[in-house]
Amino acid sequence: MKSKFLALLLLCSSILLLIPAESLIAQTELNRISISERSDGKGFVVRNHLSDMVDSVKVEQPSSDRIQMLLFAQDLDTLNFQYPPETNTFNHFDLYPVDDGMGVEISLRAESYFKTKAYPDQNGNDLLLAMETISSSEIDEITANSSEIDFTSYIADLHGFEDDEEADNSFLRIRDNQEFNVIILDAGHGGHDPGTQNRSKRLYEKDIALAVTLKVGEYIREHIPEMEVVYTRTDDTFVPLSERGLTATRNKGDLFVSIHVNSVVNSPSAHGTETFFLGLARSKSALEVMKRENSVVDLENGPGSLDLSEEELLVYELTNTGNLAISERIASMVEDQFKNRAQRRSRGVKQAGLEALWHASTPAVLIELGFLSNPSEARFLNSDYGQTIMASAIFRAIRDFKLEYDRSIKANGERQASNE
Repeated sequence: MKSKFLALLLLCSSILLLIPAESLIAQTELNRISISERSDGKGFVVRNHLSDMVDSVKVEQPSSDRIQMLLFAQDLDTLNFQYPPETNTFNHFDLYPVDDGMGVEISLRAESYFKTKAYPDQNGNDLLLAMETISSSEIDEITANSSEIDFTSYIADLHGFEDDEEADNSFLRIRDNQEFNVIILDAGHGGHDPGTQNRSKRLYEKDIALAVTLKVGEYIREHIPEMEVVYTRTDDTFVPLSERGLTATRNKGDLFVSIHVNSVVNSPSAHGTETFFLGLARSKSALEVMKRENSVVDLENGPGSLDLSEEELLVYELTNTGNLAISERIASMVEDQFKNRAQRRSRGVKQAGLEALWHASTPAVLIELGFLSNPSEARFLNSDYGQTIMASAIFRAIRDFKLEYDRSIKANGERQASNE
């Protein structure tokens, strides 16, 4: 019995030695924020539910209706975060990913005045924010001595990277001797086609998609100047679905990226990102997105959205394996950036018979940034900060794929030279 135990102990030790040290460090999770009234009736306690105590915290009150917190902890995870409900005092909470932590902004309703103090829970890992009710004259003094936290200043260079010569060059180079230098950026909808909407906040998919698309293009032009950027639209104009994909063909594009925003009727809790590449819809949600995006044909040719047949999509999959492999790879890299860098919930990579992608004879993906039907996600996507975070994530995925693709070409060229 003792020998078996020693053998098991040695086996476990061997396994631990094979695991990178950083993977043994548990990620700190911010699971939810809850609100409770103070026992003395003079305000509230906001509890940040954490798996481990954060390293430090910074609190500011730049205005009477806003409280800002910076929670510092390496790789702070909010993937499964639950927002507290809106109340007569608390309007909403917003999260802002920053390097080595998370920004939290509390929006208060009018004439709710508090002074605040953050302290750790003595009986656990939670961080508590004590909020004591004060007068309007007292809040004026507090805000006058507070500075607004610019969350973007706590984000490291969004675009810097190092070309790792030791990186894996095993990625399959699908298109022989072809460079990866022309990208087509497509802002979904436009003009008389608003796309999905949040009527209560007067938000339209076409506006958010355009703002993020233009930011992605700016990042590429600034940081990958050798890459040509072509837009299907740069203003509020309507572009037919077929024309969007054909733009990629006419300009000999190496990648077509179509950017959209999601929505679900009567389901305000639905949230998260999705990235699609062309193929058979293999899930109910993918089928719903396909129906909605393809319904734009109604605005072009009258009622009757396009239905790509199963046979057409199967033939496409068989005859375009190279484009599909690249499309799936880039879609995975986009979702990885959304999840791990932008700290958004990823709903995964999916296939669907999307006409916008059908007409692009090039690798192509369609990105759903989030849900306008979700109040919190709608606020995030409508903010310049949120659009910057999402555009940066898309840019990083494109940049990383280009590095990977170019390395594979270089490695293949070196192998051919050595064989000659």
